[in-house]
Amino acid sequence: MMMMMMTFYFGYNNVELLFTGLLINSPGEMVGACIGVFLLAALYEGLKIGREVLLRRSQVNVRYNSMPLPGADGTVLMETHKTVGYRMLSPAHFLQTLLHIIQVVVSYFLMLVFMTYNGYLCIAVAAGAGMGYFLFSWRKAVVVDITEHCH
Repeated sequence: MMMMMMTFYFGYNNVELLFTGLLINSPGEMVGACIGVFLLAALYEGLKIGREVLLRRSQVNVRYNSMPLPGADGTVLMETHKTVGYRMLSPAHFLQTLLHIIQVVVSYFLMLVFMTYNGYLCIAVAAGAGMGYFLFSWRKAVVVDITEHCH
């Protein structure tokens, strides 16, 4: 029975990674594990952005609703909101559900890797998430509400 570390440490001997029997016992194994964890964290970020892109593509029933707002000088401004409807029993929703399950499982795996408290693996998770964000976040939709006054 191995004792789990409860503080951050840098080592590569007897590091158990996610599953019983998946032991890291050499510097080469640690490098390989860090590369794998790095890629998993980067792909996790890509999955998050990819789901968002797919969601935008599958939007149906787009409606525009306008409502009057009083302006600062007594005039009336019209504010338009986009309302999007979705169908529960659609292939797009089933795909989103499957991808959400995968995203949750991967996120818990990354959390458990971080909870090994191994400094090398923790750095690999953080660096992979950062690289994934850098590579994929430019595709993320940004909504700016010009009528929002509370920043």
